[in-house]
Amino acid sequence: MTVDKTDDSDKTNASGMRDVVFNEALSERYLAYALSTIMSRSLPDVRDGLKPVQRRLLYAMRQLRLDPNGPTKKSARVVGDVMGKFHPHGDASIYDALVRLAQAFSLRYPLIDGHGNFGNIDGDNPAAMRYTEARMTLFAELMLQGIDLDTVDFRENYDGEDQEPVVLPANFPNLLANGSQGIAVGMATSIPPHNASELLEGLLHLIDAPKTSVAELLAFIPGPDFPTGGTLVEDGSTIAAGYSSGKGSFRVRAKWEVEKLKGGTYQIVVTEIPFQVQKSRLMERLGELVTAKKLPMLSDVLDESAEDIRLVLEPRARNVQPELLMEQLFKHTELESRFSLNLNVLDKNNAPKVMDLKQILQAFLDHRKEVLLRRSQNRLDKIDKRLHLLDGFLVVYLNLDEVIQIIRFDDHPKQKLMETFELSEAQAEAVLNLRLRALHKLQELELKGEHKDLTDEKAQLTLLMGSDRRQWTAIKGELKTLREMLAEKTPDLLKRRTVIAEAPKELEVPVEALIDKEPITVILSKIGWIRAVKGHAVAPADIKFKAGDAPMFFVRGYTTDRFVVMSQSGRAFTLSGDKLPSGRGFGEPISLIVDWQGSQLIDLWAYNEKGRRLFAADDGRGFVCKEEDLLSNQRGGKQAVNLGAGAVLIVTREVVAGDDHVAVTGTSKKMLIFPLEDLPELARGRGNVLMKFSKGKLTDAKTFCLEDGLTWRWGADKTRTFSDLSGYVAQRAQAGKTVPAGFPKDFRFD
Repeated sequence: MTVDKTDDSDKTNASGMRDVVFNEALSERYLAYALSTIMSRSLPDVRDGLKPVQRRLLYAMRQLRLDPNGPTKKSARVVGDVMGKFHPHGDASIYDALVRLAQAFSLRYPLIDGHGNFGNIDGDNPAAMRYTEARMTLFAELMLQGIDLDTVDFRENYDGEDQEPVVLPANFPNLLANGSQGIAVGMATSIPPHNASELLEGLLHLIDAPKTSVAELLAFIPGPDFPTGGTLVEDGSTIAAGYSSGKGSFRVRAKWEVEKLKGGTYQIVVTEIPFQVQKSRLMERLGELVTAKKLPMLSDVLDESAEDIRLVLEPRARNVQPELLMEQLFKHTELESRFSLNLNVLDKNNAPKVMDLKQILQAFLDHRKEVLLRRSQNRLDKIDKRLHLLDGFLVVYLNLDEVIQIIRFDDHPKQKLMETFELSEAQAEAVLNLRLRALHKLQELELKGEHKDLTDEKAQLTLLMGSDRRQWTAIKGELKTLREMLAEKTPDLLKRRTVIAEAPKELEVPVEALIDKEPITVILSKIGWIRAVKGHAVAPADIKFKAGDAPMFFVRGYTTDRFVVMSQSGRAFTLSGDKLPSGRGFGEPISLIVDWQGSQLIDLWAYNEKGRRLFAADDGRGFVCKEEDLLSNQRGGKQAVNLGAGAVLIVTREVVAGDDHVAVTGTSKKMLIFPLEDLPELARGRGNVLMKFSKGKLTDAKTFCLEDGLTWRWGADKTRTFSDLSGYVAQRAQAGKTVPAGFPKDFRFD
């Protein structure tokens, strides 16, 4: 059987069902669902900045006469009216929207004045709607101002029994003032709140300079102004790029200060936290990090908040820098958060669009212009209607006796009046409804005065309707009036809360600042086992080793220290004190920490960031190296000394401050002393010849202060200092002179 697809798509069978291609039908219906979600739930309208449920809430509250100065009503009553008349999607979603419009920590300029428990910044849930009450705020009243003057379109509600506004007149820039967030199907919106005073200044400037750029507007609107304050830490170019493209993100940090305490100690007090961060969740995170010792600079955290936020951070020690501590907290907690910018809104044609700052401001101004024109036209229509009736009344007063006779004696007075005085039906009806008490001379004068006033008003409105310049002047006047009114009634709300600061410089946090500083003794055995024993009061005799093993290096330091291990091959390996094996047992093989490749380890010491080391190989070559050039994060370490064929590194001595000469000895039984300045300082390399050997090898080298003399080992536990060194001082790379009598037979200084 063959199927003609073209026919199937157009034909309906006997049961009333139509055959369609499944993929096409699915795509069509999903698109319809997506558009419904976008337009009816998730994205705000660019003109009033409201989603449908928010708009319906405000309109229903107006119908209930919940004015800012009037009494409140139960939230359940409001939710019931909204659900019954306009929004049949369940009471939970409606009440959630009502609650958010009333939260001062969610909206910069709350649209609902809530009485009762409406939740808090800790993330606690609000009370049930049967317990709370609500009414509109001044800003909600501004949003609805003029809605009875045919300023906006209305449409039927879901069941066709009532009417609801398509958009509100919006005499307040609500979209940018309060922001908006939502997730639709395949798109989202994220608009931060802004300062209303700055927005009004930007709007006034845009009226005066329609060709102004986004960058110029940012001089009036420098960035978001969150209800919870905080500090915006982004450079100007990032902010400008976000508002120009309609997409970006901002870093917001908590606001903090240092409080001095007794004894030179201090504590950090956080007074403002980033927008949409729950304080309870933030405290929980801080507590977890302190318990897990992932913030070693932080000792404790306390919540002393009442009406205002007050989080107390106690540092581990008084020498902890507050800036470094806060940088770590910003890095690991929500004390720094990122707010996404996505200026995705519905335009006047109900189509989603990502706009820039200027486009959003212009859309608001265009809407205000349309509201002005429709309000003016509505007033003109009313004036025309009233003037028409006044013309009829004036005819009556000119022919008062004849009119009275017609009314008294004629069987059809309305028709007679229309024929006699050429009145319209409306005029004749109005004349018949006049009270006798109004038929006096004074009333006639009042009607003439009213006729003149209305005629003058009509002339002004006609000029307004026909002049674009006059229209923008009127809108400018409305914005200035709004600014003055808000400055008088809500001065605190117009003050900027979010500080805009420069992007912070990346602070280099030292490793030791992130680790609890505890004394340790690092022990490296002859067979290459390493461990870190707590404390410094550790004696080699107290340490146990495997059978046949013994201590080779015994170095005291701290968990915050880094330790350097040198091998005969000239490689330097870096060990972190906090990551060394515990002192329990025999430790671990060092080969598990570094890849030393079996080369003999010849030295171990605690790293000194300002230290220098003297390196010398048995072939007589060497150099001075800064310790900072030895550090490496690689398991394989760093090749610090390049060795000649068959040579091994044997000397890794510290260069002490004040040392000015180098003493070198060898198997030739000779010693040479030369100025330290003759030896190069290298980051890595082979170095220069220290002492010349015809057959022997270098055995030892050290730096010292010539004035203090040269010291070497004397017997088992004594030292000797030799001061008469004039015969040994020569130029570098000489053969030297025979060592003094009594010098160690291994020709090493210690």
